[in-house]
Amino acid sequence: MPAPRSARFVALLCAGVVLTMTGAAFAAVPLYRMFCQVTGFNGTTMKADKASDVVLDRTVNIRFDTNVRGLPMVFKAEQVTQRVRIGETGIAWFDVTNTSDKPILARASYNVVPEQTGAYFQKLQCFCFDDQTIAAGETRKFPMQYFIAPELVDDPEVDGVNEITLSYTFYPVTDDDGSPNQNASRAGTGAG
Repeated sequence: MPAPRSARFVALLCAGVVLTMTGAAFAAVPLYRMFCQVTGFNGTTMKADKASDVVLDRTVNIRFDTNVRGLPMVFKAEQVTQRVRIGETGIAWFDVTNTSDKPILARASYNVVPEQTGAYFQKLQCFCFDDQTIAAGETRKFPMQYFIAPELVDDPEVDGVNEITLSYTFYPVTDDDGSPNQNASRAGTGAG
């Protein structure tokens, strides 16, 4: 006996909901990352096209925190802190050493604290989110050029903030199946 029209409609509706939810699950991470990068939400720093035209007398202390997750490497900032005027372009250098006897394919991600300052921490050049191949025993230097947007001083949510911590974490790049990626030829140059 064939199913009534309403049962077929409900089955099609359920299948459509399942397909929509599956698509949304796959799109959630890239959409969330894009949202954070556009808004500075959750301490995500912003990418700037050019340096600030305005430099204020007020200074802020920038602290650099470096972390490694699951990799045989040493990652450190050449300077733990920098004091910059708001709007002034700063540059920080980071050293990464592969302490193993094999090449490593890794990627760095970042965030800032306090989270509300993420929208004002503007990066001009960064090695983050690019795959980096570091040869066995190699030490590489990566620059990060930045400024703190002058609009920070007009935001009551960050009134009185005198220190911002930029935290980087290097982690292994994996294939879609979760295994470490051995294809080091995909690596970026760190210019992004």
